[in-house]
Amino acid sequence: MTQAPSDPQGLADRVVPLRGARAMIAQKMRSSLSDTAQLSHHADCLADALLARKAALQKDGVRVSVEDMILDAVVATLARHPNMNGTLSGGAVNLSAAVHLGVAIALPENLLMAPAIFNAEAMDLEERAAARRDLAERARTNRLTVPEMTGGTFTVSNLGLSRVRYFTPILNTPQIAILGIGRMEEVACRGEDDGTVWRTSMGLSLTFDHQAVDGAPAAAFLSDLCESIEARPG
Repeated sequence: MTQAPSDPQGLADRVVPLRGARAMIAQKMRSSLSDTAQLSHHADCLADALLARKAALQKDGVRVSVEDMILDAVVATLARHPNMNGTLSGGAVNLSAAVHLGVAIALPENLLMAPAIFNAEAMDLEERAAARRDLAERARTNRLTVPEMTGGTFTVSNLGLSRVRYFTPILNTPQIAILGIGRMEEVACRGEDDGTVWRTSMGLSLTFDHQAVDGAPAAAFLSDLCESIEARPG
């Protein structure tokens, strides 16, 4: 008789039913992929100017993260590309004048939420950072509201603390676009007199609904976002 291989760690097989919040997430992901025409663009973005500005703000006692500063650039870029900020429902693309910025938050027990910072375009960097921290805290304590969970117009998913550089984030439907932030790494770039300089680069991934946005305008948004981040004053 052939025996099943033993687990060297002594762990037993498990069956984990999709129930409760996990079942809702599973259904949301399936419907997102089945009901939309998703395409992802990827880009490399130099982050030296952003990191320099963060360090300068930190010296002045301003508490913001790299993610907060990227969100700042996203909001500014959406103002120049309003075709990326909205939802698709009822056979129509609904473009929003306000930026209700969804922020993906990973929670224990394999859960995921993406509540929205309402009217993010009306906030400054510190206000938006405080709003993001508040959402994260209330997500951990199950105190988010239904409008916060369903009212976003554009979402950002941050995997920058992992080893993942590029990925294909799934749309938070009915939203028409989502930005993925990947890890940073040092890269060699050509400097003066053909010398080599080391720069900090991060991967950005933009998934969009091709029903609502074509590839060229989506690429223009992502390129503009990279240029905005790279030009941030240090």
